[in-house]
Amino acid sequence: MSSIKFFNGYTMPIVGLGTWQSSDPQELETALDEALKAGYRHIDTAYMYENEHIIGKVLKRWFDSGNIKRDELFVVTKLPPIGMTPEKVEYFIQKSLKALQLDYLDLYLIHLPVGLQYVSDTDLWPKDDSGKVLINPNSSIEAVWKAMEVQVDNGLTRSIGISNFRRTQVERIMKVARIQPANQQIELHAYFQRPELLETCRKYNITVVAYAPLGSPGRKQLYEKRGQAFEPIPLLEDDVVVEIANRHSKSTSQILMKYWIQQNVAVIPKSINPARVRSNFDLFSFELSSDEMEKLKTLDKGPSGRTFTMVMPGFVDHPEYGLDD
Repeated sequence: MSSIKFFNGYTMPIVGLGTWQSSDPQELETALDEALKAGYRHIDTAYMYENEHIIGKVLKRWFDSGNIKRDELFVVTKLPPIGMTPEKVEYFIQKSLKALQLDYLDLYLIHLPVGLQYVSDTDLWPKDDSGKVLINPNSSIEAVWKAMEVQVDNGLTRSIGISNFRRTQVERIMKVARIQPANQQIELHAYFQRPELLETCRKYNITVVAYAPLGSPGRKQLYEKRGQAFEPIPLLEDDVVVEIANRHSKSTSQILMKYWIQQNVAVIPKSINPARVRSNFDLFSFELSSDEMEKLKTLDKGPSGRTFTMVMPGFVDHPEYGLDD
């Protein structure tokens, strides 16, 4: 299965290129070129990643060359937390479209249910003098969702969705939705499998994208720059994963992503290394057995497997913040 079908009939390629932490123009351009050559047609970004303009430059070059058409691509970006008010939704989707040099998006997501105060377009994590994140405690996910629906009406995006929403928040959106979420993007990997949240999404025919399907080991350097301690989880070296990888003559990365693909969950691995970009797309030449799937299922550590907690002074005070599923 190379794609996932949305409730509205649109399809999303089941493997995409993630671009978080990819802000160096040369590195990202090289990775995108390699991905498109390898067959990727799903590109995931966000206003928060500050790289939409780089992606737009590469995509325009490919369009102008005639080597790819717009309707062959699936492009995803996200509404930033500083845009979590109804009047800012169109403002930020227009900014993203301009940077990406596109007329429409394939999928536009609410990046986080937590709203932050808007100070400027570039102040993505506004803070007070004490270093606390400036939250907007009155931001409403329901009100923002109604504004997201208008973007579909206006043809600026084909589908809309959510990211990092808990089960109760999914239920709340479904109660007010005229156009339901097509997709939910969440942290999902073998150590953090979230069966209850997946079941809620499936209940409403909301497809799922797994971000950090490999545990996002590259975060260590980023977090250290922020003065935060971070130890990558040993997912890629796990004995069970290594055994299965050896049996198939595949990398542990490929095994960990195949586990989700066989559950009809999309994956968006991030890499700027051309060889790994190609390897991450080679997921359709083998199948995991039911026994192997069961072994990988037993690796789930529940809530203790979570690696993205967003525990920041001020941020945790927002009424929508929470780690329960």
